[in-house]
Amino acid sequence: MTLSDRQTQISEGCEIDFSDLKAVLFNATLKPPAEASHTDTLLDVVEQIFEHQGVSTKRHRLSAYNLAPGVYPDMTEHGWEEDDWPTLSPDVFEADIVVLGTPIWLGEKSSIAQTFIEKLYAHSGETNDKGQYRFYGKVGGCVVTGNEDGIKHVGMGVLYSMQHVGLTIPPQADCGWIGPAGPGPSYGDQQDDGTRAGFDNEFTQRNTTFMAFNLLHAARMLKDAGGYPAVGNVRTEWDCGVKPGWPNPEYR
Repeated sequence: MTLSDRQTQISEGCEIDFSDLKAVLFNATLKPPAEASHTDTLLDVVEQIFEHQGVSTKRHRLSAYNLAPGVYPDMTEHGWEEDDWPTLSPDVFEADIVVLGTPIWLGEKSSIAQTFIEKLYAHSGETNDKGQYRFYGKVGGCVVTGNEDGIKHVGMGVLYSMQHVGLTIPPQADCGWIGPAGPGPSYGDQQDDGTRAGFDNEFTQRNTTFMAFNLLHAARMLKDAGGYPAVGNVRTEWDCGVKPGWPNPEYR
């Protein structure tokens, strides 16, 4: 999808320099990598807004990777023969903006989306060079698609999880599109009149634009400020009886 006239006008009218920012988008569709994804189609809008602002952007289809169960950074060190998370995690750590896209199934985010959240949580015991949790200074957002109610419910769970591990959640950090309840067109499907489902939905396009720019604004402010001041939020100032080397302390 190309941006709408309104989205293009807003993007071209922005005079803020975001060109030093990096974003990574993850699609948690259950579909195999070679199959078209409605979630990808809405993520396209976000990516095009980012790229219009000069942001360096990467995209990953999570179903293309073997993400071993568990909440350690590399599960091959804990009994699994294969875990692709160590090949993906550097893109998270290098990014200023992290976006998770997921379909709705049975009113919830996909199982792969939950796995991604658990992979973020695997780093909850790690700290940055200030001694804060490692995801401090990054911002997070959520894109949701489906044919049943649940955008706000899914966004609530994803964004809570992101902030819990240290990402910053700006205002209006979620967006989505749901078609008619039950079988019917999904986002981007071609309809009988030749239009694409959801492309002309102003509510979806507005909220997607709000989310993209609020992520950019929050990332810009955090980067310019050098992240959060290391006062009152330094993990290394607290012992809490955690054993050395324990990667996921729950004493937070």
